[in-house]
Amino acid sequence: MPAAPDQHASMPYQLPFPRDALPEIVVPDAIPQDERLWVPQAENVWFRPLCLNRSQGYWMNLLKVRKAGILSRHRHPNAVHGFVLKGRWKYLEHDWEATEGSYVFEPPGETHTLVVPDDVEEMITFFQVNGIMYYVDPWGKNLGYEDVFTKIDMCRAHFEKVGLGADYVTRFIR
Repeated sequence: MPAAPDQHASMPYQLPFPRDALPEIVVPDAIPQDERLWVPQAENVWFRPLCLNRSQGYWMNLLKVRKAGILSRHRHPNAVHGFVLKGRWKYLEHDWEATEGSYVFEPPGETHTLVVPDDVEEMITFFQVNGIMYYVDPWGKNLGYEDVFTKIDMCRAHFEKVGLGADYVTRFIR
């Protein structure tokens, strides 16, 4: 049965939000002009935190790469979502290429080697990474990992170093 027409459709919600609800995150300049907001991850690789969810163990960020070649080989035990905003990239293990405007779903258990093609000057992709991401060699031997807590630590150290203060990261933590 269709919903009844709302005679007050243009009126904001009038009741209080739940007492324990977390505040929303609004990042008006997600692709920032201020380079200090990009956290270095490796040489010519940065991320821009958008949401660091410590209670559910995921993070959402922009990944910016200004180099061609192999970025990393890593495994995801949980799903990952990506949306390419600029440039393009591919995985050695697949025959498709993620181009501007592409959405990518990476299922749990996916292991891949991210490559930025030689003719790409800059790549920016929005990623939601759920759980841990661990780096492996070609035979699956663990070489290291990242999770929401290592991301938070990297942000704290970087924001302190560039004069924004270590607590700057708290605006992205839920």
